[in-house]
Amino acid sequence: MSIFRLAHLSDPHLPPPPGAFGWRDLASKRLLSRIAWRRKHKIHRPEVLEALVADLKAHAPDHVAITGDLTNFASDVEIAAARRWLESLGPAETITVSPGNHDALVGQTAQARFAPWTAWLGDDEEAAFPQVRLRGPVALINLCSAVPTAPHLATGRLGADQLEKLDALLADPALADRFKVVLLHHPPNAGAVSGRKSLDDQGQLRAVLARRGADLVLHGHAHESLTATVPGPDGRAIPVLGVPSASAWIGGHSPARWHALEIEPREGGYSLRVIARGLDPQTGGIRELGRYSLL
Repeated sequence: MSIFRLAHLSDPHLPPPPGAFGWRDLASKRLLSRIAWRRKHKIHRPEVLEALVADLKAHAPDHVAITGDLTNFASDVEIAAARRWLESLGPAETITVSPGNHDALVGQTAQARFAPWTAWLGDDEEAAFPQVRLRGPVALINLCSAVPTAPHLATGRLGADQLEKLDALLADPALADRFKVVLLHHPPNAGAVSGRKSLDDQGQLRAVLARRGADLVLHGHAHESLTATVPGPDGRAIPVLGVPSASAWIGGHSPARWHALEIEPREGGYSLRVIARGLDPQTGGIRELGRYSLL
């Protein structure tokens, strides 16, 4: 079987379109995000994101995983603008989006809020989680850790129902021979972000992964390139990879980066090679930053 190429990017923080913030938002958490955006827009630059996406497209991955924070205020105008951006990336069946905390800042339930993104969440006809997409030898298991929170908090939560369904999915014999990739916005490992930004039920998620196993977990949220592991069955470590914001200029958090993940079936399992491509602090261009292999 040939190599399956999965691209991972996260936290693009698309520029808010006109009408993304209105007078009704003065009494909501969106006001805090609006104030923060005055500082953050100097870091999250559309020209950086455009260059990163062009580089990604040039490498023609088989599938693209985006782990959240397409928007800043979670307004309907932004959700619609993010949909148009997703349409520009390629066919919906080749792109999977796991929403982030900024995509769920305030407002409706996940199913109603993310209905415009349904085609990018999975192969189901409704915006529900978790969802499974079978692509080549890979099973993409898409979770949603994005929930509205109190001011000054950016925590996430999966909830008992999602965790129970994840447990059943990872135990499904139909996925036994697949390379199982779990997608979510918030890191599942302790210490990756501060407490006010962490996943509330990360312990419960790690318990499911330790019991059922997976081959890889991808996340965003930290705006840093992070490599970690969480325990799997029989003491086997499950790799956990995070990427910086796809629109981040030099300064502040790590500069923009995306990962090309090459998943290759081997006798008795799979091999995984990670190729990091991103912003060169010296030239401002996109180049390969390094590569490594995980068995």
